[in-house]
Amino acid sequence: MQRFILGGVTAFVMLSIGLFWWQGRAEVERAAPPPQVAIEAPSPQEVPSADLSDIAGPDLPEATEQTREQRRFGRYDRDRDGRITRNEMLSTRVDGFRKLDRDGNNLLTFEEWAVATATKFDGADANQDQWLSAAEFRKTAPPPVKAKPRPKCVCKS
Repeated sequence: MQRFILGGVTAFVMLSIGLFWWQGRAEVERAAPPPQVAIEAPSPQEVPSADLSDIAGPDLPEATEQTREQRRFGRYDRDRDGRITRNEMLSTRVDGFRKLDRDGNNLLTFEEWAVATATKFDGADANQDQWLSAAEFRKTAPPPVKAKPRPKCVCKS
């Protein structure tokens, strides 16, 4: 007896779902956009023309000579308001932080820091004796910033 009741309830639910789906589909079709009407392209005679000989734009900006400190300040001052906020100051550290934050939760745990430090130590310890000599320790230094090579002088004698 329970099977018949359960079967009847299931059939009623399926019919209700089908009815709502059918009504929803009819509503979408009723509100469909009108068919596209072909728009005629303008003829070449209707296209406006302009005389460009007397047009003058703004002058080019002049480059100013900045000191090294002014350029450094400009790199940090993202919104160019003449002030550096805490977020602007920390923005340069984001890439380094993301490398250490392995699980991506924006929290750097001691374990995440320790793994990065231990990996760096293991990479520098070439002979695996669990201590770094002066030569091995030199491998842990950040790479030096390479200066751009100066072009060779082409002198005419």
